[in-house]
Amino acid sequence: MKLLERIADILFPERLTCNICGREIFDGGYLCEECAKTVIFNDKATCPVCGRATRYPVLCLECKDKAPPYKKAVSATVYDGGAARLILSFKSGSPHLKRYFAELMEPKCRQLEGADSICYVPMTAKAKRKRGYNQSEILAKELSKRLHLPVIKDAVVKKRETKSQKTLSFKDRAQNLKGSFTAYKEKVSGKSIILVDDVLTTGATAETITRELLKKGAKCVYLATVASVEFKRPL
Repeated sequence: MKLLERIADILFPERLTCNICGREIFDGGYLCEECAKTVIFNDKATCPVCGRATRYPVLCLECKDKAPPYKKAVSATVYDGGAARLILSFKSGSPHLKRYFAELMEPKCRQLEGADSICYVPMTAKAKRKRGYNQSEILAKELSKRLHLPVIKDAVVKKRETKSQKTLSFKDRAQNLKGSFTAYKEKVSGKSIILVDDVLTTGATAETITRELLKKGAKCVYLATVASVEFKRPL
């Protein structure tokens, strides 16, 4: 993992080139001026439970219809434009972006009062070997440094590979994930945990893991992601 990070830092210096277009920058930032405009920050009206961008700061229709099992979710950006491109890069060979994402997420995570530990969405050992790292794990570790909260290593493990979730509905995603995660009571019992992932889309993965954590005795679970899909009220 450290070798991969060093290689990425050499090929894509995070403070010298834009992490979206690759253009040279010299102001010590992560993005050039033009690309920075494409990142939509989730700093306006949000649903107070799922944390998605909404038109008004009230419960979204999805949370009204069925409250998620986590206590509260926060995300730093809207999953679109520049943020979506950065997350794709993060998953496909740019682990150094964990520092940028943790910087954006830190203020949001500080809103999660009472949290005493952090865990992350796991991958199977095979998937982690293939990618070289678990992006949610390295992001959790970076947030741990900023929030001064411990990461619970292997609080949750993924026992089997699952089909790609991209084209599946929430119901199908939940079925696809059924029985794939296990949490360990001795690690999570009595804890108020921030579950870290890169993006919140349908919420099926986060909800499945949250239920498993609560089942094994976690006091409560918060969710923190780099980005979330905007809630769009049906016409």
